[in-house]
Amino acid sequence: VIIYGDLPKNKENVIYLSNHQCTVDWIIADMLAIRQNALGHVRYVLKDGLKWLPLYGWYFSQHGGVYVKRSAKFNEKEMREKLRAQMKAETPMYLVIFPEGTRYNPEIPKVIADSQSFAEKEGLAILKHVLTPRVKATHVAIDSMKDYLDAVYDVTVAYEGTVDHKGQRKLAPSMTEFLCKECPRVHIFIDRIDLKDIPEEQMYMRRWLHERFEIKDKLLIEFYDAKDSKRRNKFPGKSVHSKLSLKKTLPSLLFLGGLTASMLLTESGRKLYVKTWIYGTLIGCLWVSIKP
Repeated sequence: VIIYGDLPKNKENVIYLSNHQCTVDWIIADMLAIRQNALGHVRYVLKDGLKWLPLYGWYFSQHGGVYVKRSAKFNEKEMREKLRAQMKAETPMYLVIFPEGTRYNPEIPKVIADSQSFAEKEGLAILKHVLTPRVKATHVAIDSMKDYLDAVYDVTVAYEGTVDHKGQRKLAPSMTEFLCKECPRVHIFIDRIDLKDIPEEQMYMRRWLHERFEIKDKLLIEFYDAKDSKRRNKFPGKSVHSKLSLKKTLPSLLFLGGLTASMLLTESGRKLYVKTWIYGTLIGCLWVSIKP
């Protein structure tokens, strides 16, 4: 893990804005949070369909996650109420938002072309390595929690090994590929932004958010397309190879591994494990359909 920019050592109440390429992006947020002792504070703004994920859909909802629908179906009131409930409970907030709304996938050029066409139509800069961001969820989150937040983290993520033999960008690693070390390094650029530097009105925030994605695009152009090969596969500026000590990771591994193994090694434990997934999923789906 190679980190560029300014990642505070202490945990803060933040909104985390990032480009989105694959499922691993969720884990990148955890990687940064654990370095600030804020792992349990991570919450996500997720597309509505993910609430039907077996067991996890209910878990994310109960842990402070916010499910949103796109475009005209976006329910601003519902999102504000959920965030206000979290603030009223004084819940630590590390709220992860992917403003592109979907993954940047070089193997689906139509999505990229549609995004660029929309930007051109709206008089916005056309982006190459990221999609045109959507502002609604970001605006509602910042506007609802402006007196509760310490900062906004603008995060740009790039995975090594995602360029083919022709020098063209290819699909970011899947979770399996990432865990099997088919991605040798992940590069993370963090820019900590004070709330006072972000416009409050949605119209102006939209322009500000697009400008932030222009900066991401320039970073990624440097990473993937720099004419000087020595400048590729890294972001400009100083970086640190960020390692985690065993004391930050071993206790969780032992606890989760021990709990899972103890269930799977006995017949009664295996039955409980299967029932947890089946009934947990059914109850969870019923719950989020009634109370998202």
